[in-house]
Amino acid sequence: MGFKKNWIGFLFAFLLPIVVILFWWGAFNHTDIQQTRSAPIHYAYIAFYGNLADMSGVQDKVRTILQRQEHVATGYPITVLYTDPRHSKKDDQRARVGFIVANDAHVVTPLQTADIPAMPVVRARVTASMQLAPGMAYQALYDWLKPRGRDIRLPTVEIYTPGQSINKMGTLTVDMPDN
Repeated sequence: MGFKKNWIGFLFAFLLPIVVILFWWGAFNHTDIQQTRSAPIHYAYIAFYGNLADMSGVQDKVRTILQRQEHVATGYPITVLYTDPRHSKKDDQRARVGFIVANDAHVVTPLQTADIPAMPVVRARVTASMQLAPGMAYQALYDWLKPRGRDIRLPTVEIYTPGQSINKMGTLTVDMPDN
């Protein structure tokens, strides 16, 4: 009888809080996949070279630089991946990390601007924490493509729309060229 009481105590004290946190972070959310047409995007960025897992501080750096520039309003965070981390060495991975900006925005160095034209895409969209969302989106995208005899094509465009409150996670959208 003592084992049953200990097991139930363990369940409520340790396992249940972990499941609740994962639920809150969106770990059990469904990723939607659809073929659609993307909108054109103009963005300011810094080129990133190295391990994609080390990119997190770059977004903050771009935000800080943009905030110092007058008359440059930032939109959502954007990351454009140019190398597939499954097939490239960590030191050889490349991305552009930045924010969507208005078409007429003038940014100064070290930032650059670029445009992504409207195009047919396969879109993965998931509402989850930024720590979990990329893995969930790319896994769903891969699972959708594989039975069709296809694999992930680059560059992919990631846009993270933050949640409106502490109780609501943001939404990651990953667009992959579909041509």
